[in-house]
Amino acid sequence: MTMQQDRGHDIRTLTSDTDLRAIWPLVQQLRPEFDEDRFATQMQRQIGEGCRATVLFDDGGAPRAFACWRVMEMLAVGKHVYVDDLVVDTTVRSRGHGKAMLDWLKAEAKRLGCARLQLDSGTHRQHAHAFYLREGLRIEAFHFGIALK
Repeated sequence: MTMQQDRGHDIRTLTSDTDLRAIWPLVQQLRPEFDEDRFATQMQRQIGEGCRATVLFDDGGAPRAFACWRVMEMLAVGKHVYVDDLVVDTTVRSRGHGKAMLDWLKAEAKRLGCARLQLDSGTHRQHAHAFYLREGLRIEAFHFGIALK
């Protein structure tokens, strides 16, 4: 676990099964289709493939924001941080936790030599979109997908 403290919170990158399970109630707010076991198992697999699970804890030690992210390189955007998931505890939104996590992700991306930070957001998450736009992110593309059965 790595840690950085700043202004009433600390940000930790988690790797252990115990730590991941402890933050499951927060992650469940974004991923209700998962259960704790599926989340912990999949996160361990993704961590093994280079993904990072980073959590912002408030000054009382409660997990308030979670980001699952990775460093990628693509022809279209070069080396960048891609944020798979970003969630802020619904009970404490608009208190700066999301901004602090996003600022940390931007700084970490720069530290790692990335030119950009990228993320996708579901079309139904209008409040998240307003937050991203306020924080300087721009809508740059449409994301298309199809289930393969």
